[in-house]
Amino acid sequence: MSDPYAILGVTRSASAAEIKKAYRKLAKENHPDKNADNPKALEKFKAASSAYALLSDEKTRGQYDRGEIDGDGQPKAPAGFGGGGNPFGGGFQGGGRPGAGPQGFDFGGDAGDIFSELFGGRGRGGGNPFGGGFETRQRAPQKGADVAYRLMVPFEDAATLKPQRITLRNGKTLDLKLPAGFTAEKPLRMTGQGDEGPGGPGAALITLEVAKHRFFVRDGDDVLLDLPVRLHEAVLGAKLKVPTVDGAVMLGIPAGSTTGKILRLRGKGFSRADGTRGDQLVTLQVDLPADDAALKAFAETWRDDRRNPRAALGVD
Repeated sequence: MSDPYAILGVTRSASAAEIKKAYRKLAKENHPDKNADNPKALEKFKAASSAYALLSDEKTRGQYDRGEIDGDGQPKAPAGFGGGGNPFGGGFQGGGRPGAGPQGFDFGGDAGDIFSELFGGRGRGGGNPFGGGFETRQRAPQKGADVAYRLMVPFEDAATLKPQRITLRNGKTLDLKLPAGFTAEKPLRMTGQGDEGPGGPGAALITLEVAKHRFFVRDGDDVLLDLPVRLHEAVLGAKLKVPTVDGAVMLGIPAGSTTGKILRLRGKGFSRADGTRGDQLVTLQVDLPADDAALKAFAETWRDDRRNPRAALGVD
């Protein structure tokens, strides 16, 4: 009487993954395609396959662990059962249905998948080392390798989804339409633009990155801009030309503006996946000349003593 755990070299507490790993190792070492003139290897292969068929099925493994069946799948207490003492109606007897493994165990397609992985679906008797048992799926011709590319997109182009051009390593040039809401974490997949293979070409995987800008900064879908303004523009108010990713626009500066005041230009940010766009946030920076006699003379005669702008800080 055989012990399937001992045959596979695992303990009774082994997980399903450990059992499968042990079986794969034995099957690979003793497969008939690699041991044509070694009958002992074939016997080991058959024994390992039978052991795996029993232990890979939760029902039969449980029956074995409870002592209801032996290592060959035969019932230990035949009384009261039909079918020649087999409580499964002949399922474990030799000569099971086509597609059954050694000892008549039904692999349920799992062993065929394993052999397809190990030996590419090839075996004697149409992929069956036992001459006509379980079928294995033939692999389709493999496609060529995917090829990874990285494309740096100018800041304004990325925000406005301006089409880009990339040259592949085979010299072919592609015009890319940037998808709304694209990120560097999700490369563009260009089917059929990878390496050639027996099953056709692979894909080109293009990672898009947004280049840094000399004065724009991205904040999510918004664009940030620090805008220098002169003292009289801040005090009296003004209409100023302001750069955006779409080109310059006129922006009204309210009278009495101070450094840090934020003005919003709606729809001048990055394109989102839903078709909308973020905004441009313009932070005013009052710019004073370093050495201006007139400004100094004005400041000496003008005092803002009626208020304390630092009162919230708890200082005079």
